[in-house]
Amino acid sequence: MKLASLFSLLLFLAMSAPARQQPASPPHEMEHMQGGGFMQGGMQHQVAPGVVLEQKTDSVTHKVTLRVGPMTLPANTSHMKMPQPPNLYWTVLFDGWLSAYHPRLVNAKGESVPGTVLHHVAFWNENRSDFLCPNKDEHIFGAGSELTDWTPIMGYGYRVRKGDRIRIETMVNNPTATSYSDVYLEVVIPFVPNAFPDPVKSYYPAWMDAAGCGSSGYDLPAGPSSKTGEVTLKYNGILLGVGGHMHDYAKRLVLEDATKKETIATLDAVTDDTGHLKSMPVMTFYQIGGKKLAAGDQLKITATYDNTTGKPIPQGAMGIVVGYFVPEDDSALAPLRHPAKSELHHPMHMHHETPHDSPAPH
Repeated sequence: MKLASLFSLLLFLAMSAPARQQPASPPHEMEHMQGGGFMQGGMQHQVAPGVVLEQKTDSVTHKVTLRVGPMTLPANTSHMKMPQPPNLYWTVLFDGWLSAYHPRLVNAKGESVPGTVLHHVAFWNENRSDFLCPNKDEHIFGAGSELTDWTPIMGYGYRVRKGDRIRIETMVNNPTATSYSDVYLEVVIPFVPNAFPDPVKSYYPAWMDAAGCGSSGYDLPAGPSSKTGEVTLKYNGILLGVGGHMHDYAKRLVLEDATKKETIATLDAVTDDTGHLKSMPVMTFYQIGGKKLAAGDQLKITATYDNTTGKPIPQGAMGIVVGYFVPEDDSALAPLRHPAKSELHHPMHMHHETPHDSPAPH
């Protein structure tokens, strides 16, 4: 299977806004508020009541189906004003590899809901630290309004172990004139069991951010601007390919190996006449055996924008280059595993294991 289709999915909204000072909320309000980490940047949001996580694991077809909902989305409501789902937790019930992610939005009747109401969703493995930014949990999957399909890479997968706890952070909005009720975010995840006869090689999601290892979102000034961040690679290995994520008024993302003084990828944003972001390109390196990187390499990420509105846009920008990294020595990353945080599961969390049921249709 071609890897190009995989990296077309790397346009997702995965990180979040930087922390900002917020006025203290009264105690009775705090009971209904939720603050975020790297996803929400510490911003406080009202928690949407009744939103739960449903999980179905099918051990016959080797698929997990996760559903977040139901959600009520009033028309013309920004993500700042919209009550947001609580952080929810998926406990992995098997040893193996996750091979793909198929997200969609549906209503209670199973009818499609426009992806534009999904601001972003991100899956974080609380049992592993990110190999580039150990101050973060490992960010294994993300999606935005594009709802782009994560297709499999034959022979590769993301390694999980039974008991791993995956935090699911979801943010919604509704910029349309139509209200939606009983909306569910559904993600179908095929997996390869540990006992599968064919060998699977582990990849690691590589999130290279213009904000370095901080929160991804930042204020977008009026006019042309650029922001640069750096991360240091600690392992030898290869990049299979990269894509990018930016916001409206984007111009380009550039990934450089500052140590070798070479440009790895230049990703020019595609926007319409109003500056609305339509897509970001991808570059694949599998044709040449992957892009070789070395421990100690300083990776430099530069995001360039041109905000033509004439005024700053609070939290209006991100600049993330995303790829899959395959280490030369997989065992070198073993120390990144650790016990999950002691944070209790949210009381709204629901867990349904149906080992022999078919997953919801998709």
